[in-house]
Amino acid sequence: MTAEEAQGILRDNFAPWVQALGLVVETCDSSQARLRLPFSQSLVRVGGTICGQAMMSAADTAMVIAICASLGGFRPMATVSQNTSFMRAVAGADVEVVARVLKPGRTLVFGEVSMRAVGDERLAAHVTTTYMLASI
Repeated sequence: MTAEEAQGILRDNFAPWVQALGLVVETCDSSQARLRLPFSQSLVRVGGTICGQAMMSAADTAMVIAICASLGGFRPMATVSQNTSFMRAVAGADVEVVARVLKPGRTLVFGEVSMRAVGDERLAAHVTTTYMLASI
């Protein structure tokens, strides 16, 4: 799946408020998706850092894109669990969001997401996820 196809999945299947995050699919293949969450004052909380809710939404969205890429296209799914550990704040920078499929299954898919401020190798957040695929 190309980044352009993945961006189309994001455009065609996600709620307007998720699209308002401005996520950009940078790369996408059968094992992972790399998205960018652009810095925006609309995402900033008290203290000038990107709010956790925006980062968690970006992680959830990136994981759906990674799963779709591993499946070869869009398939309805539901988030079963998402555990987020925040390690450092992100201020004044875009966020690199890398979602990896760890274990695909027929009904459940397990994954992890790493988030970093662009230009900073230090982990800002680590997310583990479980998704249930809709039966076709």
